[in-house]
Amino acid sequence: MGLWLAAKPLLLASRSASRRAVLAAAGIPLDITPADIDERGIEAQAGAQAPEAIATMLAHAKALAIAGQNRDRLVVGADQTLALGPVLFTKPQDMSAAREQLRRLRGCTHELHSAVVVASGQTVLFQSCATARLTMRDFSDRFLDAYLEAAGSAVTASVGGYQVEGLGITLFDRIEGDHFTILGLPLLPLLDYLRRAGYLAL
Repeated sequence: MGLWLAAKPLLLASRSASRRAVLAAAGIPLDITPADIDERGIEAQAGAQAPEAIATMLAHAKALAIAGQNRDRLVVGADQTLALGPVLFTKPQDMSAAREQLRRLRGCTHELHSAVVVASGQTVLFQSCATARLTMRDFSDRFLDAYLEAAGSAVTASVGGYQVEGLGITLFDRIEGDHFTILGLPLLPLLDYLRRAGYLAL
């Protein structure tokens, strides 16, 4: 008998390769159905709410969108926001935007807020949000250009313009927080819920 006890695989409402890899490494069988939601519209509607609240709203929207189409499935939605003080960042649209964003973040401490929501049908069964604090080095423009050239289009794939599991780690002086939070999924609270709910072996 495996660790996963449900009759069907977990349905992940995300395109994120990191989230997929984290869950698969934990022994959870997955089906992938990315949610097509208006993230910028939800952020605009949220107004001046806290970044962690916005991350949770986005995760809710993803989970419920896919759960509503797959009422016999357990669905996980997740999202992440990045805040530098009161300023909320989104995924850079291109290399130029990534360069400008990393210039604003260097030498500073920013926060990543990662939210996860589990839903079935139109019912939210579980939610959690965790925060990590990351301090970037005060690196030179020359280093930044070299980093962007080496990292390539991957810098537009995440909200911070980096992946700490890859070249992005070279940007940092200090990281405080759970590794899985930084990857965009509060994994330990999620696993705890799945065990308590009978989907994972105790």
